Amino acid sequence: MTQDLLLKNVRPRGGDAADILIRAGRIEQIAPGIDAPDLPVEDGAGAIAIPGLVEAHTHLDKTVMGMGWYRNAVGTDLRAMIDNERAERTRLSLDPHRQSMRHALALVGAGCTHMRSHVDIDTDHGLTILEGVLSTREKLAGQVEIEIVAFPQSGLLCRPGTLDLLDAALDSGADLVGGLDPAGIDRDPKGHIDAIFELAEKKGRGIDIHLHEPGELGAFSLEMIIERTAALGLQGKVAVSHAFCLGMNDWHRTEALIARLADLDIAILTTGAPSREVPQVTRLQDAGVRMGAGCDGVRDTWSPLNRPDMLDRARIIAMRNNLRSDADLARVMDLVTVGGAAVIGLPGHGLAPGSSADIALVAGETLAEAVVSDAPRPLVIKAGRITARAGHSLTEAP
Repeated sequence: MTQDLLLKNVRPRGGDAADILIRAGRIEQIAPGIDAPDLPVEDGAGAIAIPGLVEAHTHLDKTVMGMGWYRNAVGTDLRAMIDNERAERTRLSLDPHRQSMRHALALVGAGCTHMRSHVDIDTDHGLTILEGVLSTREKLAGQVEIEIVAFPQSGLLCRPGTLDLLDAALDSGADLVGGLDPAGIDRDPKGHIDAIFELAEKKGRGIDIHLHEPGELGAFSLEMIIERTAALGLQGKVAVSHAFCLGMNDWHRTEALIARLADLDIAILTTGAPSREVPQVTRLQDAGVRMGAGCDGVRDTWSPLNRPDMLDRARIIAMRNNLRSDADLARVMDLVTVGGAAVIGLPGHGLAPGSSADIALVAGETLAEAVVSDAPRPLVIKAGRITARAGHSLTEAP
């Protein structure tokens, strides 16, 4: 649903005060003193206007928000966390539609207009988790756009039947093929990567693969991803999430990998994880690599620490990358808005005539202050429709 609106007295990207005229869900004009007596008017009260925040790596299906405190006794072993989560979904009667609604609406309240969510596909739960998130996507149409990655969280080849389920998930409404640590989880990097690339080619879909593998092991897997992307002509259709191996200290090794990523337009999605080595934002962007960011899982069986707020994540990424100047913090703001939009394929996501009117108002004198401030978002607009005020979605969470 698109709407007409005159948004007055805002500062686009922290610049001079202006009004934004929105017709049919698109920005028609940005200028001071616009007169449009036929349109509803919203006073921005001098807030900064930015393009809608883009959550480019999350897991809407995992959160336990609103279900009371989850007592985590698992620790940090990846396989243990995966197995625990799969079992706890049943024990907790975790409803993927209800929980993904809570998570998505919290993101909307914090300024998000688009998100990419990985959704677990496994042989214990079949497509039931996907069905819950698809229902959320349908319910929130017009408030936020949700792109879904069919994600083999528990493994692909090590759990026979999962590949067929991924195929069925794409037929049922998932948008991209996911993958996970081809050496560390499946112990068969060639088989895993061949399988997801063949499925993507067969279905004409993009790929977003989790790569937690560190150091040389991760570099080996990343090289295989690069090789398959080149061989199948999938330039611009592949993203690697986390890519911790690019944060290792062997700069000569990573420099060559980064150059190949740029050549093949393979995007990197970072969470700026404080507990791991992470890709350096400025280094990759300066090399021409498209980058976006995400909060990852939020209040789930893995960790209670992440918040559903892309400005909070921008602050974490800035700290993890030692970005402190106003110019660098503005760059991080771009990472969580237009950067994420470029990765998930949103042409013209910005503040310019012709752009979709996907806008968040943020508090602060400058973009840098908006990144570090905890202030709630005064207003969120999706295609001209107001979706949130004062940090809260206008749609009530279940």
